[in-house]
Amino acid sequence: MKKVSFNEAIILLLLMLVFLGTGVIGFGLSPQVPVLFVIALLIGWARLKKASFEEVHQGITEGITTAIIPIFIFLLIGTLIAVWIKAGIIPALMVFGFNSLSVKFFVPSAFIVCGLVGLSIGSGFTTISTVGIAILGMGLTMGLDPALVAGAILSGAIFGDKMSPLSDSTNLASAVAGSELFAHIKNMMWTTIPAFVLSFLGFLALGHASKTPDMTKVETTIKVLEQTFTINWWASLPIILMFVCAWCKIPAISTLFINIFVSTAMIFINDPHYTIKKFATLVEQGFVAQTNNQDVNALLTRGGIGNMMGTVSLIIMTLALGGLLMKFGIVAAAMDPLAKKLNTPGKLVTVTIFSGIAINLFVGEQYLSVILPGRAFKTSFERLKLDPLSLSRVLEDGGSVINYLIPWGVAGSFAASTLGIPVLAFLPFTFFSLLCPLFSILSGITGIGLKYDRQTTV
Repeated sequence: MKKVSFNEAIILLLLMLVFLGTGVIGFGLSPQVPVLFVIALLIGWARLKKASFEEVHQGITEGITTAIIPIFIFLLIGTLIAVWIKAGIIPALMVFGFNSLSVKFFVPSAFIVCGLVGLSIGSGFTTISTVGIAILGMGLTMGLDPALVAGAILSGAIFGDKMSPLSDSTNLASAVAGSELFAHIKNMMWTTIPAFVLSFLGFLALGHASKTPDMTKVETTIKVLEQTFTINWWASLPIILMFVCAWCKIPAISTLFINIFVSTAMIFINDPHYTIKKFATLVEQGFVAQTNNQDVNALLTRGGIGNMMGTVSLIIMTLALGGLLMKFGIVAAAMDPLAKKLNTPGKLVTVTIFSGIAINLFVGEQYLSVILPGRAFKTSFERLKLDPLSLSRVLEDGGSVINYLIPWGVAGSFAASTLGIPVLAFLPFTFFSLLCPLFSILSGITGIGLKYDRQTTV
């Protein structure tokens, strides 16, 4: 197969973006269909370029292999959601939240709470699928805009994930750039703190402007939850256990299994007549609420392996597409010539940010949005005598935080599936993800916060 030229790579990537954007945004299709169509077109192009079917298969296999563990984690999260609801953990969180969180400042409070949880456990996905579901249920019961509440949940979870030393994406960005982890976290404050403060002010303004919550509905919901589920202090045990596992650096799969086993034990303790067959159905199909309140039923009918399969199928197809782009050198052909022409820190930071965003758009995988620009522009950062800390910060600002805003992205599709709100609905309210790249570009242009030669801060 002939090497792909820069112009050919750019044309291919733009055509892909047009097809994906037109399908998802223009026609309102589920992302699976446009992604599958783009894969077919890319395979047809590769065959015209004399690529063998063996190479096509290798690209697909290599792309999917990189995310076997995350895919399995998603299935475990689906199970965790179901057992947490059945065990009364998420309902207990909702009751506790209704009785303690300020109604007037609910939206900014949701942002702060999710930020603290994400910072503590280092996982945006886990924060969204546990505390996030409870907070969303509270917001919907209060009559708040679900997209706004989802934006606050996601912004907090992403902030916590980004700034936690326990986060996979934070460790990855540090490792790819060759910077020390805690120095990397400290250096990210130049862009993260302004983005956090402006996000909080935005949620404060919009949350305060929302209509007065219907507290009668809230009181009714609390009553139904207390009548249907066992609400007591035991519900905090799996939550505490999750924090302990995170701080003991127990891997995600083991943490989820431990939490599922403990929550399962709580289910059988609360209901000794509960059968193994019912539990198997719960794990497979998720929890189905059957109260006399339709709003509560809609809030708590979630989870299960089956309900995660739509997200898993999209992730598999997206990663297959990414694998083909890598195998045929399309992304490298588009990025390498740019890296050689960047002669100022402002240009370099800006292009690196947009490269991370582009990888998210074209490949839909947050780890690759860190790895590929990191490899492509590392030499350029060294040529301009910029410290690796500058590169690692830019990789996070334009890479992992953006994936939540891509409808066909791994994180975006997961958040949409878990919260039941389309990506394009919560995108305008996910302030933190929108602001981080802007502050990073501003830092590159002004030089404020950029580190040179591992010593000097401008």
